Amino acid sequence: MPELPEVETVRRGLAPVMESTRIAKADVNRPNLRWPFPDQMSERLTGAKIERLRRRSKYILADLDTGESLLIHLGMSGRMLISGAKIGQFTHDHPPAEKHDHVVFHMENGARVTFNDPRRFGAMDLLDTKTADSHKLLSSIGPEPLGNNFDEAYLIEVLKTKGSPIKTALLDQSVVAGLGNIYVCETLYRAHIAPSRKANKISKPRVASLVPIIRQVLSDAIKAGGSSLKDFRQASGDLGYFQHSFDVYGREGEPCKTVDCGNTIKRIVQSGRSSFYCPSCQR
Repeated sequence: MPELPEVETVRRGLAPVMESTRIAKADVNRPNLRWPFPDQMSERLTGAKIERLRRRSKYILADLDTGESLLIHLGMSGRMLISGAKIGQFTHDHPPAEKHDHVVFHMENGARVTFNDPRRFGAMDLLDTKTADSHKLLSSIGPEPLGNNFDEAYLIEVLKTKGSPIKTALLDQSVVAGLGNIYVCETLYRAHIAPSRKANKISKPRVASLVPIIRQVLSDAIKAGGSSLKDFRQASGDLGYFQHSFDVYGREGEPCKTVDCGNTIKRIVQSGRSSFYCPSCQR
């Protein structure tokens, strides 16, 4: 499932063709994805101007001039692909319609944005912009890791009550927004903290060190266009390439990248998810 860097990469790719632009027509080709679409979704979107395109955790929010916001979750295999607009040096022609093109936005500027989702684990909803933060999918989400509300004092305070492994605690969206399995593994490697260490047993200086490392890992991943492991594509259709820079994720049995370490990357399963780490470098 796309994590914060992938969703932010998609948002940035969509912004030039969607922000400050009206939706000339919205085609909704099925009644649902993971959940039913809101009533009259096509009619409520058609003619609306997208005033702002923003991200909250792993969700994209398009604020409309109608007072509503379109919430978009990519799910496991969802892609939002642009055609008919210049992206960089190239213009992608409108492709033929595909079986899993579930929602299509025909923008007033001639661009087309297609939400394609073979597995249909994605989701869309329309909500009141003024009360968006109280929506059931957003209300319990913690601070954004790249925002001002996420700092050393906050993380020390919230983790001192967490008796779960640090890997589990950082995956908790009420602790910090948008982190997923890949970037927590990479963060803990850079911080030299074992994923199995109890969160409330880590010293304050080591917890504080996580904040700049989390920010740097996410920034590096966004700069690389995210990580493409299975289904993820940028809005241009291009792959992300941060997966070529992984230090530990997916590298079980391979040599640790730390100079003179000499050990290999191990994998354990925590709460049904694989954790990759170096047993020598991470304590």
